Amino acid sequence: MDRRTLLALALTAMVIVATPVLFPTARPARSGVVESPADTSARAVMPSLAPPPVLAAAQRAATRSGAATIVEKGTATHVESTTVSTSRATYRLVSPGGVPATVTLPAYRSLRAGVAKGTPVDLVEEGDRLFHLTLQSGTEMLDLDTVTFKFEPPSRDGNTIVQAMTSVSLARSLTLTYRFPADSFVMSVEGVLAGAPGASGETSLFVSLPARLRSEEADVRDDVRHLAFAYRVAKGESKGVAFRGLDTLVRADSGAVQWVAERNKYFVVAALPAGEDTAFQLLLLRGEPQINGEAVRAHATAMLRVSNNRFVLRVFAGPQSWEHLRATAAELENVNPYGGWLHAVVQPFATIVMRLLLWLRDTVNVGYGWVLVIFGVTVRLLMWPLNQNAMRSSMKLQRIQPQLAELQAKYKNDPEKQREAMMKLYQEHGMSPFTPILGCLPMLLPMPILFALYFVFQNTIELRGVSFLWLPDLSLRDPLFITPLFMGVSMFGLSWIGMRGMPPNPQSKMMLYIMPVMFTVLFWNFASGLNLYYAVQNIAALPQQWLLAHERISKANGTKKQGGPKGAPSG
Repeated sequence: MDRRTLLALALTAMVIVATPVLFPTARPARSGVVESPADTSARAVMPSLAPPPVLAAAQRAATRSGAATIVEKGTATHVESTTVSTSRATYRLVSPGGVPATVTLPAYRSLRAGVAKGTPVDLVEEGDRLFHLTLQSGTEMLDLDTVTFKFEPPSRDGNTIVQAMTSVSLARSLTLTYRFPADSFVMSVEGVLAGAPGASGETSLFVSLPARLRSEEADVRDDVRHLAFAYRVAKGESKGVAFRGLDTLVRADSGAVQWVAERNKYFVVAALPAGEDTAFQLLLLRGEPQINGEAVRAHATAMLRVSNNRFVLRVFAGPQSWEHLRATAAELENVNPYGGWLHAVVQPFATIVMRLLLWLRDTVNVGYGWVLVIFGVTVRLLMWPLNQNAMRSSMKLQRIQPQLAELQAKYKNDPEKQREAMMKLYQEHGMSPFTPILGCLPMLLPMPILFALYFVFQNTIELRGVSFLWLPDLSLRDPLFITPLFMGVSMFGLSWIGMRGMPPNPQSKMMLYIMPVMFTVLFWNFASGLNLYYAVQNIAALPQQWLLAHERISKANGTKKQGGPKGAPSG
């Protein structure tokens, strides 16, 4: 194993070790965002971004809608409900409230301990709602969680199910009309207030997301650590705020907020104003104190102006599926911004990798396990020419190494002459001083893919619960630890063949054993799919390494030999 290989392996190790540290989920605050302790008054939170009464109303809505006002069990309050089912989800709308109390996704199964096998994922915690609506007119506020609605019989508009409901006891009648497209995770709700506008002439709608999404994962603690909000202002990038980043802070943003979302590891609820020219005018995020070191609840409330007694809202409730999110709204596919403060560097590679994996899955029509195998082999084949040139450059460097050592010793007191002599030697062999550095590039080029795969496997819904051979879930660690061990053994084999025909070097011989062991330990608890991909890369590189080792031995002996290389490093 030469210095070039050792350097590449060392950098790879640094990448893997540093990735979780350098790229946390939370992202730093941006300009235009003001943070303040949770008990600070609305006027102190953001005096220049919105009038104090509006902020006060937003805080009231966030506080009142943090959990459902009506609890279905243990109270005398009568709760009515109706169920709407599409090919993507089943919604149970309840009254009082007039909003979904449960949203189950039949295509995704709960992995939570104690839940019956085959139970579909439910996005809403018991007692909470998918979202909460509060109307504000002047100083008056109406929490719809307290309003009783009468459900109308459902109807159809093409492939869309329409469910309307009308308030029973309000002075000004309120009608909510839900539309559920057959093949979508997006619903829309239209609200219409009867009669003339209120005395203030201006009405606002406050939309609050649930205090947390229900966890349906085997590792609930890990799922909680992924709880975060995300939003997009105007035409900028999406911004992420982890629950643990809020803690007891209030964070506000104003302007044209295109959408606001809440997510855990694999699922997301997003609220979007309908229409290209409409947007939320204000967003308020409020944290709660941590429990046992974990931020388990937080609140997000967005304000939408009500025009002509009418508002229209779209709500996405489903998986963090790249295709579905991208089709719903601009930048919504980046609701989970990879890479933290290096998001701009990491996200493009993650997007490319995700597109390639989806394309392979649809084109080849095989499971994601085989997609990873094909992807790993394909990447290695594409890198073949670059690796070939790099390895042959390394062989040239190996041959002139004794001459370089002589020149360095001869001109050790004259750096200028030493440099000129080394440049002349490089030119005589068709090389340059940059050859050693350039030789590392082919081994480092796959690093962005490894970066991207690290994040893709951490949060990609397409790989959740996908089995392959003995692996029950490609997004989780191998329960038998076969893939990390296989990855380490394949890495050892690749390095062992690479050392064939090399001059004896105690340092290289030591690294031959240390690096595979170190990587096996690093990858031990990584997603089994990532281990599978890396092992396949190593296996796919063996033929090239074998051929070049044979070429190196043949040139060292001055003759051309047939068959595989003979001889091995001593010991």
